[in-house]
Amino acid sequence: MPTPLRETLDALHREESGRVLATLVRLLGDLDLAEEAMQEAFAAALTSWAKDGVPDHPRGWLIRVARFKAIDGLRRRARFDASLHELAESVAARASDMQFDPERLDASDENDIDIEDDRLRLIFICCHPALPRDAQVALTLREVCALTTEEIARGFLVAPATLAQRIVRAKALLREREVPFEVPAAPDLPSRLSAVLQVIYLIFNEGYSAAAEGSELAREAIRLGSILVDLLAQHAIEEPEAQGLLGLMLLQESRRDARFAKDGSVILLENQDRSRWNRAQIDDGAALTHVALESRRFGAYTLQAAIAAVHAASPSIDATDWREITRLYDRLLEIHDSPVVALNRAVASAMCDGPEVGLAQVDALLAGGALAKYHLAHAARADLCRRLGRFEEARAAYERALALAPHEADRRFLAERLRQLD
Repeated sequence: MPTPLRETLDALHREESGRVLATLVRLLGDLDLAEEAMQEAFAAALTSWAKDGVPDHPRGWLIRVARFKAIDGLRRRARFDASLHELAESVAARASDMQFDPERLDASDENDIDIEDDRLRLIFICCHPALPRDAQVALTLREVCALTTEEIARGFLVAPATLAQRIVRAKALLREREVPFEVPAAPDLPSRLSAVLQVIYLIFNEGYSAAAEGSELAREAIRLGSILVDLLAQHAIEEPEAQGLLGLMLLQESRRDARFAKDGSVILLENQDRSRWNRAQIDDGAALTHVALESRRFGAYTLQAAIAAVHAASPSIDATDWREITRLYDRLLEIHDSPVVALNRAVASAMCDGPEVGLAQVDALLAGGALAKYHLAHAARADLCRRLGRFEEARAAYERALALAPHEADRRFLAERLRQLD
């Protein structure tokens, strides 16, 4: 059974390893060295904290210990490999220039173009144009947010082994190209934005899909999105999609308190208590979405935010303008022809034209194979079959969705649906 200290360290690793690693990369200038040093620091904490207690600022402690271990390790290896001596002294000089304040460990250097968030800095590094797009996103989610390979693979709808290969190749390519661990200059920021926006969106989705355990991840994505919008404004870079993405996340997150029951199961939109929706987040999200739409240069994130805004403005499921939502999905499919978008469009179509029409569209998507292992596609089919009175088909689809569901909240909901069929 895990000890209280082990549980504390496990929680710290989940919540702080992304911040610790990002700061170490800035200090040490090497991703692999930073990863190794961080793991050594967590191992040292298990012994040191058992004797001395958990420090007041555990993240600061971990960063300091990791920094010293990295430098000591390089100096020891330099005795046998002269080529490492210069690297060891360079890392030591870089680290000694940093003034550590446990309350503000993300203080920026003069060359960091005023980005005061190490994880956002690391996102830009991982999204270097030398890497393929899928590798940029996978590497950032792994290194910045400390998501597991399995969690990231679900976001990509690929096998974990395939995802792991992408991460390994991405890190190797960064080493081969000798990519500097620094923030891009202002003129280079726009070329990095698309991948960065995708990363933030996937981080949010991972948190949005989970119940209480996902709230911190969703808040972190919103925080990163807000920092990015401010950064672009500082440099007079107009990118409506950054505003659209932040608006989308705020509108979606506004429903968190109404989305989950006390037992952690999902509450569908039609059954949510809309008085529990966060009106401040809705107002902020709608305002950002309006600005992005007014630019006439919007993309997929802004259109999704517009769909979320229609839901947010509706007093009930029956009063929702499903025709407008379907029209927005049609526009979204024009610029982002995704099977998941098509699935959402089919569900909206069912609300307009009846469950038979929606079911035909869902069946066509499942027959295509891209959504065969996507639990929400089978859940949508089950719901439409249930509404049509085709209960045996509904049962089979719910069971398939339950077998594929990655989160406990989804599994609870689907299990309850099956009980209701009984």
